[in-house]
Order: sequence, then C-alpha cells, then structure tokens
Amino acid sequence: MAGPMLLKESGPREVFCGLTSIVWLHRRMPDAFFLVVGSRTCAHLIQSAAGVMIFAEPRFGTAILSERDLAGLADAHDELDRVCRELLQRRPEIRTLFLVGSCPSEVIKLDLARAAERLNEELTGRVRVVNYSGSGIETTFTQGEDGALAALVPLLPASDERQLLLVGTLADAVEDRQMHLFQRMGIETIRSLPPRQSTDLPAVGAGTTVLLTQPFLTETARLLSDRGATVLTAPFPLGAEGSRRWMEAAATAFHLPDERVAAVLDPLMERAQSALARHRAVLEGKRIFLLPESQLELPLARFLQRECGMELVEVGTPYLNREQMAAELALLPDDVPVMEGQHVEQQLDRVRASQPDLVVCGMGLANPLEAEGIATKWSIELVFSPIHGIDQAGDLAELFSRPLRRRQLIRPGLHPSSPDATVHA
Repeated sequence: MAGPMLLKESGPREVFCGLTSIVWLHRRMPDAFFLVVGSRTCAHLIQSAAGVMIFAEPRFGTAILSERDLAGLADAHDELDRVCRELLQRRPEIRTLFLVGSCPSEVIKLDLARAAERLNEELTGRVRVVNYSGSGIETTFTQGEDGALAALVPLLPASDERQLLLVGTLADAVEDRQMHLFQRMGIETIRSLPPRQSTDLPAVGAGTTVLLTQPFLTETARLLSDRGATVLTAPFPLGAEGSRRWMEAAATAFHLPDERVAAVLDPLMERAQSALARHRAVLEGKRIFLLPESQLELPLARFLQRECGMELVEVGTPYLNREQMAAELALLPDDVPVMEGQHVEQQLDRVRASQPDLVVCGMGLANPLEAEGIATKWSIELVFSPIHGIDQAGDLAELFSRPLRRRQLIRPGLHPSSPDATVHA
C-alpha cells in the first residue's frame, strides 16, 4: 500500500527535556505548584524558558540537589519533606503539588513516588501531592505534559455520563472557542484535562469520548482507555482541514446531523481559506525539512503540504505511535520520508545536502543553521503559540511565512537558502 516511507534511526539527539512543559502547565492550573527535584541547571532552564523573574512568585520552583545529596551524604527525603513543608506554609493557596523528577534525581534513584505517598498521608485534606518524571534522559520536552496528565488519570472520579473530554493543554481562549463550537454542533457536556483548577478533575468512564488536542499524549490516552473511555483517532486540530476533521470525528461519535455540523464549520472554513491565501503565496513551492523535537511534526507537515503548498523534504519525529497517528500518516504524500528518532549529525548532513528553504528545529540547532544560510523556525515556539483550531489556521501559517518574508526583506532578490542570505538577528 502506498504511503509515506516510515524510517527509524538512533544516535545522539538534540532536544529539550520534559521540564520545559512546566512553563505552560503552571499557567493552566493556577492552584497547582510544580516543584522540580533537580540541579541548578534544571532551575536555570525553567527560569529562562518561562521568562519570569524570581520576585514574581511563579507557580514552579526547584528543590536543588547539592553535592551532599548526590554523594549520598545527606538524607534527600528528609530535605525534600522540609522544603515541601516550607513551600506550603509560604504558599497556602496551593491545592496540588507536583513533585517533578529530573535527570539528577533519577540518577541517584530518589523515589519521588514514595515521597508523594508519604506527604499525602501527612497533608490529607490540605493538599494533594502527585509525582511524575520530567527527565530528559529518554524523553523529549512535550512528554512532560504526558507524564503530568498520566499522573492525574488515577485520581479522576468515575462516571458513565455521556461527555466529550478534550485532553491536552490549549490556550484558554482557544479552548473556550472549541467548546463553544462543539456545543453549537450539539454536544452538551464537554470537559477538559488538565482542568483550569487542579482540584476540578473531570470524571471518566464508559460514557467518555476522548479527543486528543495534542499528539504527544500517548500514555495519558492509554490510561484513559483503561478507565473505559473511548479514545478517538483523528487528525489533530492544526490547520483548517485538520481541525475540521478533528471536530467531525467527535460529531460522528455523537451521531450529530451532517447539516448542523456543516452549518457551524463551513463559514469558519471560508474565513480560514481567506486568511491562508497571503501566506500560501509565500510558502507554496518552498521546501521544508522538519527535525524531530516536539512530536507536532506530522500534523504540521500535513498542514504545510496540503494547505500551504510546501514540499516536504523529510519529516522527523522523536517517537511515532502509528495507531495514534494513523489519520495523519494517511494524509501525507506517498514516499515522503518520515524519520522516527534522531542521529543529529546524519540528519544535519541531509539538511545540508538538500538545502531546504526552511528547517523546523530546536533552538540549539537554529543559530548554527542560520549561520550557514538556512532559514529556521524554532519548534518550541509552535508549542507556546495558540495555533489550534480552524480560526488559528492563518496565524499558524504566518509562523512559517514570517522567517521567509524576513529574509527577503533583509536581502531582496536572494534565494532564501543562499549562503549570502544569512540573517543576523
């Protein structure tokens, strides 16, 4: 059967760690606190990624493992208990405390599950303590959210009420818009995970239909299925076409009339096509190479090829769940290389050999590639931006047209991937 070429490689990788997901999770749940058990490097990473000053009282912090902890000269569990008590005394508004593992805490085998159990017994009725791993040893940065949500699934109440559960963090305004559209189509009860208050956990059971908003929630989806929920397989809500198919999957599951669904979605599609037109004029025919970083790569590749007219040189993804991504793979062109995993040096060799117009990659690779005259787009910006839904299709396309427009404005007349077109910004 024709389809994309599914390949796999392994070797040195270039990705952020799962601690980065705290940046959007702590904004989502203002009554939760994320305490990383890690090193000063962990603290610097989150502080710089979040862009907040220490006096702003952010809802995350780091319990720093010192040399004595790492050498086994101090009882790290006693120290962690002390830090948690002091934190909760200082921040009485915290209702859920996430203990987040890191590379250092996992290397010394610090048992955060046991710590969470111990603290839950001590703080019953005051705060809920949950643990998950944000380590980057074996994971990529978006899997931090998967770990956090998977840790919440066992705590969800049981209910067989018929409902749609949107799983994955969206910007509040974007989620409000999607819920409003689903309600107009005829779905009455819609909940979300993570919730906007960490104590307002949605119930789950045989009546729950799960629609994933993000493609990196493999473990969460599996656990929800184990709880009796039905997890839909659909393209993800990136771009107008993908978002419509995503919403139509829910409409089909709830047996909604086609006419009512079309009445809601058709006007949105018309506006999206108009918004996409000026960006397609820039992107059409351009060649793009997506390096593995966020696990958004397949939905983005589908959007860029089908709705923006770009040519896919190679689509990399850190991990490929073929069942969960089946709808996306079916929409990709035949013979497009889809590379699971990474050997960063070999992939960079392929980038240089193919000389694409644009490369989607992590921040650590972007500046070196720009210095070689290859235009780039940071993967992490796509995770932090409100890009989901039909209404956001134009904004999503602009994130890719902007670096090409910028290069043309700085050095008009040059091919975007010419070495002489290097942007110093």
